[in-house]
Amino acid sequence: MGSRRLAVTVMCVGYFLVLLDVSIVNVALPSIGSDLGAGVGALQWTVDAYAVTLAALMLTAGTLGDLYGHKRIVLAGLALFGAGSAGCALAPTAGALVGFRALSGIGAALLLPGTLAIITRAVPDRREQARAIGVWAGVGSVALPAGPVLGGALVDGPGWRWVFWINVPIVLVAGLVTARVISESRATARRRPDVRGMVTGALALAAVVDAFVSHDSWIPVVLAAAFLLLFAAAESRAADPMIPLPLLRQQGFVVANAAAGAMNLGTLGLLFVVTLFLQRVQGRSALAAGLALLPLFLPLSVLAPIAGRMTARFGPRRPMVAGLVVAAAGAALLILLDAGTAYPVIVPGLLLWGVGLGVLTPAVVAAAVRAAPDDRAGLASAANNTARQAGGAVGIAAYGALAGDPGAGGFVGGLHLVSAVTAALFVVTALVVLLTIDRGRAERRPLRESPTFRRDDRSAPERHRVHSSREHDRHR
Repeated sequence: MGSRRLAVTVMCVGYFLVLLDVSIVNVALPSIGSDLGAGVGALQWTVDAYAVTLAALMLTAGTLGDLYGHKRIVLAGLALFGAGSAGCALAPTAGALVGFRALSGIGAALLLPGTLAIITRAVPDRREQARAIGVWAGVGSVALPAGPVLGGALVDGPGWRWVFWINVPIVLVAGLVTARVISESRATARRRPDVRGMVTGALALAAVVDAFVSHDSWIPVVLAAAFLLLFAAAESRAADPMIPLPLLRQQGFVVANAAAGAMNLGTLGLLFVVTLFLQRVQGRSALAAGLALLPLFLPLSVLAPIAGRMTARFGPRRPMVAGLVVAAAGAALLILLDAGTAYPVIVPGLLLWGVGLGVLTPAVVAAAVRAAPDDRAGLASAANNTARQAGGAVGIAAYGALAGDPGAGGFVGGLHLVSAVTAALFVVTALVVLLTIDRGRAERRPLRESPTFRRDDRSAPERHRVHSSREHDRHR
């Protein structure tokens, strides 16, 4: 029992670090820019280098765990994540920082799918397993509000480099415990990594992001179009594609993932601009800015279980529409902000935005999983995570380009513009969901005439759940 708890604990630590690095860096951006002489484009890539590699490699990382064992892949992920964090802490230039952030993103992509797979294998009893997965999900929800506050304290204290140094000792301890406590899973999957899809997909996403960051050049646009075509060709010909084409014919699956992408595009893009506004325009310290953002992040943790019960009772459609409309209202209130706006005036917009996201997030994941066949739930969840990370990466690049330099006179007007764009994006997405997502609790349909779906290529967590359930029933 002790080793099981230790296994669950160390995997939750790994999951926490992956999500913490999504939000902890934002409040450090002004300090990084001042120290390294980085402009808005370099700051965008400081966030996006992590998000792009995480989004591009997450689906493939699950397959690598199935093939070579999740313990090996998690240990590799911890090593790369730790090395990338140390490199970021020591980075002498903005370019080096971006490169090491990409390395951290690769490690995070290897780490994230394996944490859940190892937990489901370490805890075979179905009731205990459900509790363990609940703890895992709860730890992830705490990471988002913890990021800005912890990051702000570190930036105002020992300095921005400690935002990355803090990961290194935690990764070392987690790696030692993983090597000692976790037993290796046997490779049972017959799937092969979709290397062409992985490479072309990563290059396409990076080119799309660069097209927004370097908005005065057509070269990234041409490259993005070329890589997207190559990615589509690779997926259509692959024996085991990252995204099986039959899933893309399921309307519910496509709309759910489009909504997930739109959610993070608007949220992470607007958060990037709002963080710069709080620090560079209103002059708050990093810690004060992190604390100021708590009304946005706390509802994500508090409302997650309530929204999950709402989704179970009513299906994902109603919570998705309600969450998008409330989040749109919050984003619209941010249009009222200017350099002299008092904090009490800022709170309602942040709070409504956070409440909307808290209701929306579980429903978006549920809609994607329920639109897929039962034996593709793992892939559907991974695809939804990928859509969110990709949307966030594009949002940061696009919104940074729209808002401009926070030192320029037009930045507040840029904040008003991106707030209005976010509100409109959420309303349009709500209308699409209202018109397309099935009213019922599920929209699963069988996928026909696809040899890819006839093999037992379920995700590792799904196979472990089935196997564990059968073993438990056999010995009961």
